[in-house]
Amino acid sequence: MQETARELVRRGNAYALDVFYENPSEVLSQLIRTAFVAVKGSRLIVADFSAIEARVLSWLADEKWRMEVFENGGDIYCASASEMFKVPVEKHGVNHELRAKGKVAELACGYGDGVSALKAFGADKMGLSDGELETIVKKWRKSNPNICTFWRIMKSCAKIAIKKRTKKYCQKGIAFEYDEHKRQEVITYEGNLSSGDNWGRNSTWGRKTCRKYSASNSARLFSVAMLKLNDAGYKIMSQPLYWARELKLTAEGYETPYYKKDN
Repeated sequence: MQETARELVRRGNAYALDVFYENPSEVLSQLIRTAFVAVKGSRLIVADFSAIEARVLSWLADEKWRMEVFENGGDIYCASASEMFKVPVEKHGVNHELRAKGKVAELACGYGDGVSALKAFGADKMGLSDGELETIVKKWRKSNPNICTFWRIMKSCAKIAIKKRTKKYCQKGIAFEYDEHKRQEVITYEGNLSSGDNWGRNSTWGRKTCRKYSASNSARLFSVAMLKLNDAGYKIMSQPLYWARELKLTAEGYETPYYKKDN
C-alpha cells in the first residue's frame, strides 16, 4: 500500500490519492520518511532497536522478570500475557490468542495510562468491553509492581525538589533540580502545547515524567549507536553500554530502496 501511495504522489495524482485513501493528509505525513533514498550506486540499510522503550522502562524500574525475558531473547508480548493471565503463552502455540492482549497492554500501560489508551491502540476493535479492558489494565499493573512504584518515585522526587528547592536524586542516576525562577507547586516543562503547535509550559506528573525520561534515554541510545554504525554495522547496537550494562539490547536491520518502517 505504501508503494502505491508513494507512486501516486510521485506522479502528482492527487485525485487518485483522494479516492483510494480515507485520509490523504495522514498518508502524506507517513510518506515523508520515504523521501530518504540511497544515492546512486549505494544501498540503504535501516536498523532499529527491538522494543526499545519497553527495555529502557524495565531497566529504569528494575523490573527483574522483564529484564530476564529480554536477556533470554523472549517475546515480551507473550511473556507479559503469561505473567498477566498466569498461563504459558506462545506466539504460534499454546494460548496464542492471549498474545494480542499482552501486546496492547504493553503498548498502552507502560506509563500509567488506562482504558482510553488501550482503545487508542485498537483494543476496542478486539471485541473487548470496557470492563475487560479495565481488567487488562489492572492485571498489567499487578504484574509490574516495580514499574508502578517507579511512577510514584518519579513524582515524589520531583515534588521534593520543588518544595525543598534542592536537587533530588532518584534511581539510575535520575535527578530533579529546582529552578529558583519558578515558584509553582505543580511540575511543569516547556514544549509544544497539547492544544496546538504553540510553544509554552505544560503541566506534568509522575507517570508522564517517567515517559519523557524513558523516551529521552531511548533517543540517547540511538545517538550512541549512530556514532558507531559506520565502522561496525548494526550488530554493534546490541552491545552493552558502560553506563547501562544491565540493559539488554537487540536490533534488526533490513535493506530497502527508500526509508520506511519494517513490515
